[in-house]
Amino acid sequence: MAESPELTIFHLLREVTVEYGLRQGEFAARNGMHPTDVRALISLLDAERAGTDTTAGRLGERLGLNSAGTTAVVDRLAHLGLVARVRDTRDRRRVLLVVEERAKELGRAHFGPLIDGATALLGTFEEHEKEAVRRFLSGVRDLLGDTGEER
Repeated sequence: MAESPELTIFHLLREVTVEYGLRQGEFAARNGMHPTDVRALISLLDAERAGTDTTAGRLGERLGLNSAGTTAVVDRLAHLGLVARVRDTRDRRRVLLVVEERAKELGRAHFGPLIDGATALLGTFEEHEKEAVRRFLSGVRDLLGDTGEER
């Protein structure tokens, strides 16, 4: 029995996430990091791109880590020179996490070809096709967030 087109697309998404996870693992191993460190960097870069300040507490919430686990991740990243702790200029009591340029350079060296290839591929899509991809991926992301809250 053939699967539905929707299920075929979902299985493709699953294949992509597995392959991307493997690339993240390679990046972590190559740079002396734990896979959680890579997820932390991605979360911090996403927050930076969105213009959102990130504290250790907020990072821990995003990654599902307790305080000790979050501290360990931030300590490892700081020790590697990939993340800095800086005082918030608006509230000196808060400490923000900032991704260092070195982390961005390492990420670009490893993931740059994938990013460039994916953006070039998307450049071949019509605008309505890109909107469909955006809507699908945003919807799946939201479903994952909803599922995570039920745990």
